[in-house]
Amino acid sequence: MLRSRLLQIAPALALGLSLQGYAAPTVQVLDSNLTQAEVVAAQKGWCDALLKISAAYASGGFSKAKATAEAVIDQAYAYQYGPVAFKPTLATGSQTFRPTRAGALAYFVGGNPAFPNDKGFALKPWRSCEVINQVIQLNGGYATTMGNVRFVDSSGKTTTVDKTWSFMKEPDGSIRIVLHHSSLPFEG
Repeated sequence: MLRSRLLQIAPALALGLSLQGYAAPTVQVLDSNLTQAEVVAAQKGWCDALLKISAAYASGGFSKAKATAEAVIDQAYAYQYGPVAFKPTLATGSQTFRPTRAGALAYFVGGNPAFPNDKGFALKPWRSCEVINQVIQLNGGYATTMGNVRFVDSSGKTTTVDKTWSFMKEPDGSIRIVLHHSSLPFEG
């Protein structure tokens, strides 16, 4: 009897309609509809943050660069929620993947004995950073991009990497990286 009554009222409840004697459901919207403009802004923010770490190193040394990188990682990446799928450009062997905040920090600024091969990618004298998207996929509160990032250092040398990012939009509107894969282009 109860089952048949629930089957009768279920369509009305699913539409959020209140029936006499039954409360309307509380609805929580988790899909924040991440937009292309927000994704592009997050990518630009990543580039700006990398340049900020580089400038902090030039003006204040390792400790200033490390503090800047910690703030950048906490804002840009989703490590506070768990592992991030982070594969840096210049990482090999057992240190190829960086699912932890400590691994990401070591890649950006070095100085961590657990990651002895890291020299600090963000400590290089970068002067510009530009994202060139080939694909942007928007899927509700998530987005995936694929393309290149072009870096120019203080001597004018250009380095271009292949980059794939996935972003998530939190209910508070902040956008964080949940996947970051970077590699040098194949030269065969």
